[in-house]
Amino acid sequence: MRDHHKLTAFKLADQLTLNVYALTAEFPQSEIYGLTSQMRRAAVSVPSNIVEGCARETETEYLRFLDIAFASLRELHYQYTLAERLGHLATESSLESDFVECEKVLGSLIRSFRRP
Repeated sequence: MRDHHKLTAFKLADQLTLNVYALTAEFPQSEIYGLTSQMRRAAVSVPSNIVEGCARETETEYLRFLDIAFASLRELHYQYTLAERLGHLATESSLESDFVECEKVLGSLIRSFRRP
């Protein structure tokens, strides 16, 4: 088993989740069952799948959960840009660089397991 606390990808995903929760707390009440809920679920999915992958025995299983985490991260990134276009985000609350960094680190981790 791997220790997820040692992974930069986990740390970044965990912090991004906290930031998404804070950000969506400011969304309109009309979005509580829509975009707020979707974004929070996708955000929690990223570090959760990294943790679950770390608990798996085989590298193949580990990689499968990292892939799921990456897909959730991309889903969340889209939802963030949608919220931005809908006008739900304050201009000073940009998480764009956080998304890019998290995607780079998680993507690199995944690629490191795919190299021959």
